[in-house]
Amino acid sequence: MVNVNSEEFERSSVIVRHSNRFQRNFLNMVSGLRGYLLTNEEFFIQTYDSAAMENEHILNELGMLFPNGSDQKILLDEINQLNEYWIDEFATPLLEAKKNIGLSDSSKTAFNHLYRKKITNDLEKDVQKSLQKKFADFSNFEYSFRDARKEVLTSSIQHTKRISLYLTVISIVIGSAVAIFIAYFISSRVLKMVTMANTIAAGNYRVHIDDGQGEIGQLAKALNDMARILDSSITLLKRQRDELDQFAHIVSHDLKAPLRGIDNVVTWIEEDHHVELSIRVRDYLNVIKGRIVRAESLLKGILDYAKVGKVEKVREAVDINELIPEINQDILQRPGIELQVQPNMPILHTEKIPLIQIFTNLITNAYKYHDKVNGVIKIYFREAGDFYEFFVEDDGPGIDPSYHHKIFLIFQTLHEGDSFESTGVGLAIVKKILDDRDLSITVRSEVGRGAIFSFAWPKNEYYV
Repeated sequence: MVNVNSEEFERSSVIVRHSNRFQRNFLNMVSGLRGYLLTNEEFFIQTYDSAAMENEHILNELGMLFPNGSDQKILLDEINQLNEYWIDEFATPLLEAKKNIGLSDSSKTAFNHLYRKKITNDLEKDVQKSLQKKFADFSNFEYSFRDARKEVLTSSIQHTKRISLYLTVISIVIGSAVAIFIAYFISSRVLKMVTMANTIAAGNYRVHIDDGQGEIGQLAKALNDMARILDSSITLLKRQRDELDQFAHIVSHDLKAPLRGIDNVVTWIEEDHHVELSIRVRDYLNVIKGRIVRAESLLKGILDYAKVGKVEKVREAVDINELIPEINQDILQRPGIELQVQPNMPILHTEKIPLIQIFTNLITNAYKYHDKVNGVIKIYFREAGDFYEFFVEDDGPGIDPSYHHKIFLIFQTLHEGDSFESTGVGLAIVKKILDDRDLSITVRSEVGRGAIFSFAWPKNEYYV
């Protein structure tokens, strides 16, 4: 690669610029001289003086740019000599003669004679032509120098481009190889972690991958720690769930026997001592029977709540038009309360048991808590994208908005146990069924204005 000195090009630009300015100034000197001689206007002499001073400065600057003995220095000295010759032999004598012209005819005649001698002879023109030619040669020499340097620069640029191309290709090859290696290294580690994550998602928490170094290693270590913690936590949760299930079965089955025994004793007392019992004692016995019925309902509710989500999922065609009447026949209805079902309810391919539990509890609640002699329970639906939204509406007593969050909690009821056979499990079962499917139930109600329970269910079992 050839090194090209940018200072040389700057120097060449200065030389060419000064050369062009000198030739322009020389023409201004000639025209200014003649204009002053012919018109005697000071403007022309000012132009002449300004151009002469600038050319002197240009020649001094150019002289410092060339070493002594060089071709351009020799040519510049000749130009300087011709310039001084033209000034000394033509310009200065004519200017002095012009300034000395008096009122006499003899002085005017002498100036005219000198003017014709200096200006009209061919010598002055030859000097101008020679000066212009030498400066043209001087400029051409510099232009040829610039062309040579330009060729050198072009060659250098081409050479630099080739080297840059080679370096770029090499860099791309090396960079691609490094990138491929890094991508392979990272992708292989990430693939292992993805496989591990999928394994964990499938329920196998006893997996492990090599930690390694760097950020990927730290991520792998964190994933291993998460798998270990999940394994420990899931094992603990399974054990606790099994214990709770066992407890629920014990409560719902083993406690029924003592309750039945108490109920039998109360029945025997009523049968054997019917005549002897006072009205107050009979009332007390009825209260005991009511408490037994409520306790059995609570036990049944606990067992139903514990079973939610543990039944094998069987999907089938479920016609809501047929499902609602079947449910209505199996539950305790209220005389004077009418159940109205929207025509053309949808047919779903889904699990039937959860829908039966949901509608059964919602309809049962609407019947149970209705506070009027005559009333209406409405069941209807609407489409909501990939879901159907079902509504169970009644015109009963309504629910204070401050209690809306409470009614879905297990064993929570807004009425006293003596007034209703309420366990507070029905709506909790509904919410648990929907929560297990990432669905939701909402209630809109105010005191004295009835209640509207709504829940979403997917059109396609894919969304379940």
